[in-house]
Amino acid sequence: MSDPLGDPGPPEEPGGSLRPTSPAALTAWAVVGLVGGWLVHPVADRWGTPPLVTWAQPLALLLVVAILGATAWITYRQVHVRRERLDPQQAVNRLVLARACAYVGALAAGGYLGYAVSWLGVPAELAEQRAWRSAAAALTGAGVAVTALLLERACRVRSDDPAP
Repeated sequence: MSDPLGDPGPPEEPGGSLRPTSPAALTAWAVVGLVGGWLVHPVADRWGTPPLVTWAQPLALLLVVAILGATAWITYRQVHVRRERLDPQQAVNRLVLARACAYVGALAAGGYLGYAVSWLGVPAELAEQRAWRSAAAALTGAGVAVTALLLERACRVRSDDPAP
């Protein structure tokens, strides 16, 4: 029965869902990174000295992988093993972190891979060192994307509603 004054009553709680990060979006970010990373070498060569890749870059990305992995593990245990509910703000924060890290990890992986490929076959001093360290950073960048997707999956809860 409707209210004669046209008052619809109390507002319904918004229901919604997020779709998992799409492989197409991750691929697009990786390709953008690949092209950008490859372009760094010729542009930097023209304007000065191309940047060195130290072990700090892959180690920093490895630290991010460890933090994301630990957060994914804790979240998985809390949501799926102990069947506890996450605080809504905490769940949103973890999902935003996961999505952002997945995109940035794909971009970093592509960028470092592009930079590594740009040094293949170049007879310059430190070319081999740049290629290997960039490849290591690309691998850890991909690790960031993968562990971010694991965190996103750990946040996923089953719907209590039957499918329409």
